[in-house]
Amino acid sequence: MELKSNVPEGPLSEKWDNHRFSSKLVNPANRRKYSIIVVGTGLAGASASATLAEQGYEVETFCIQDSPRRAHSIAAQGGINAAKNYQNDGDSILRLFYDTIKGGDFRSREANVYRLAQVSNSIIDQCVAQGVPFAREYGGTLANRSFGGAQVSRTFYARGQTGQQLLLGAYSALARQIKTGKVTMHTRKEMMELVLVDGKARGIVTRDTITGKLETYSADAVILATGGYGNAYFLSTNAMASNVTAAWRAHKKGAGFANPCFIQIHPTCIPVHGSFQSKLTLMSESLRNDGRVWVPKKSGDTRRPGSIPENERDYYLESKYPSFGNLVPRDVASRNAKEQCDDGKGVGTTNLAVYLDFAEAISRDGEATILKKYGNLFQMYEKITDSNPLHEPMMIYPAVHYTMGGLWVDYNLMTTIPGLFAIGECNFSDHGANRLGASALMQGLADGYFIIGTTIAGYLGSTEQDTVDNGHEQFLAAKKSVQDRIAKLLRSSDGGPAGKFTVDEIHKELGLLLWDHCGMARNKEGLEKALTELPEIQKKFWNNVYIPGTGKELNQSLERAGRLADFLEFAEIMILDALDRAESCGCHLREESQTEENEAKRDDARYSHVAVWEYQGEGGVPKLHKEPLIFENVTPSQRSYK
Repeated sequence: MELKSNVPEGPLSEKWDNHRFSSKLVNPANRRKYSIIVVGTGLAGASASATLAEQGYEVETFCIQDSPRRAHSIAAQGGINAAKNYQNDGDSILRLFYDTIKGGDFRSREANVYRLAQVSNSIIDQCVAQGVPFAREYGGTLANRSFGGAQVSRTFYARGQTGQQLLLGAYSALARQIKTGKVTMHTRKEMMELVLVDGKARGIVTRDTITGKLETYSADAVILATGGYGNAYFLSTNAMASNVTAAWRAHKKGAGFANPCFIQIHPTCIPVHGSFQSKLTLMSESLRNDGRVWVPKKSGDTRRPGSIPENERDYYLESKYPSFGNLVPRDVASRNAKEQCDDGKGVGTTNLAVYLDFAEAISRDGEATILKKYGNLFQMYEKITDSNPLHEPMMIYPAVHYTMGGLWVDYNLMTTIPGLFAIGECNFSDHGANRLGASALMQGLADGYFIIGTTIAGYLGSTEQDTVDNGHEQFLAAKKSVQDRIAKLLRSSDGGPAGKFTVDEIHKELGLLLWDHCGMARNKEGLEKALTELPEIQKKFWNNVYIPGTGKELNQSLERAGRLADFLEFAEIMILDALDRAESCGCHLREESQTEENEAKRDDARYSHVAVWEYQGEGGVPKLHKEPLIFENVTPSQRSYK
C-alpha cells in the first residue's frame, strides 16, 4: 500500500488555489457522460450530491433511511465554525486553522486543516443563501457564540438544532436536483459491498431493507459519506443505525483505515441510567457557555445540589484552567469529569455524573434569555430525566460521540483505492486526535459543497476507464459474496432461539470490552487483555447469535447482525492501533504516558504520524503503514488551556 498524500507545493495559504488551477477539469458538456455514486445523505453526502448534480454529473444517491432528512447530521446541536470575525475579537483563517490543529493535538495534516479553515466562510454564505435560519443579533447580523478550544466567538448556530437546519438546507438543494432528474435517490438501501473493476471503484451492492432484494449499481466513481463508527461501543450518541459497514467493506477491498483508535468522547451527555439503554443522548457543548461545571468538594456527598453551599462546591474546570474555564476542549473536559468521578465526587444514582449549573446565568440574564439560547435543549433534558434545568443543575457525563479515525484519504479526499472517495466523518483527514466542537458540520459541508467537486473532476479528467455495467463479472461475484454472507449470518439460527443470544446482547458485550479497555483511558495490559477476549465474543456471535426471520423481507435483526459482524472485525484494528500508539493524545489517555499534573503527554518523536492499517485477508494480521506528519507552519507543543 502506497500512501501518497498529494499535498500541493507552495505556501500553505496558496496550496488550495494552486491545486484548483492545476487540477484537470471536465467541461460542462462532458460531465453528463459521467455517473457518480454517493452513499449517505448527511451533510457531506447531501451537499456533495447536490453540488455534483448541479455541475452536470449523473448522480445516484443512497441512504438507509426512508428520507435523506433522517441522516444523523440532524442530531448536531450547537453550531458550525467559520472565521468570519463578526465579533471583531481577533479571529482569522489562520487562527481557526491553528485552533483546529492544536485542538487535534497536532495529529492532522496541515494542508487539509488550512483548506478547511479557508472554505469555512463560504459555507456560511451558502447556507444563508439557502435560507438556513441562523441566530441573529438585534441589528440583523448573524450571531456567534464561543465553543470549547477557542478564545473567540466563531460558532454560528440555530438555537440548539443547527444540524437539523443545515441538513434541511442541504436537502433542499438535493431535492432540487432530484426534481431535475440529475440525482436518482435510492432510499431504504444499505450498501453491502464495494465493487472494483481493474482495481478501481466502479459500483456497489445494496440490500433493500424492506424487501431484502440485493441490487447492483455501476458508476465512474464512488463517494462514501457514511459517517463514523462510534456504535462499536454500543452505547454512544449516534443514531442506532450508524455503522462501519460501508467503510469496512471498502477496507477489505484495499482501502487503508487511518487512526481507528481515535474516537471523540463528548463531555456533555445525559448519564447512563441503566443496562436497559440502547443509546445515549447528547447535550450540546454550547451549554458550557453559560453552564458552570462542578462537583461537591467532599467525596460521597449525596445532598441535593441546592443544599450544597458555594464554599463546598468545586468548579474544577474554572480553577484548573483559568484561561478557558468551562470552555476547554472536549477531551480535557471529558478526562476531568472522569477523574472527579473516579475520586468519588460523582453525583446522581450511579455516581457517574457531574453538575452543569445555569443558576448564575439565569440570575444574570434572566430565564427568557437563557431559554432563547437553549430552550429546546432544556426541554429535551427535562423530557428524558424529568428534571428542569431552570430549577436544578443538569447532570452530565462523557460518552462516545464522534470518530476522528476513518478511511485514509489524500488531499483530494480519495482513498488508496482509485475512484473511491470518502468525505465527512467517514474519512480521517481534518481533526487529528480530537475534534473541536462545531467542526463536524464545517468539515461535512466543506467536503461536499466546496472540495469534492474539484477533486473528483481531477480524477475523472485524468483517468481512462472502460464502460462497465452491473452485468460485469465483478458485480456478479460481489453480489454472490453478499448472498453467502447473509446465509452465514442466518446459519446459527437453525433450531430456534434456545440457548442462543440476541444481537444486542453480544453487541453490549463488545461495547463494554471496548469502553473498559479502549475508551477514555487505556493501558498496555488492558489492551492486550481485550485482544485475547475479542475472539471469544466473535466466536459467540457466529456460533450462537439468534436472528429470527429470513433475508428476503424486512428484518431489522438481520440488519443489526450484519453491522455487528463488521464491528466485531473492526474492533481488532481499533485495539491494535491503540496498543501501538503508546502515547496520550487528544481524547486518549494512555495511562503510562502522563505529565506530573496527570495531563495527556504526547510523544512526538515516535508518534507524529497517521497510522494506516491494511487488510491482510481472512485470518491475517493487519499491516501497519505510517504517513509522517510534517509541520512547516506550526510548532507542535504540549497543549495548555490554563
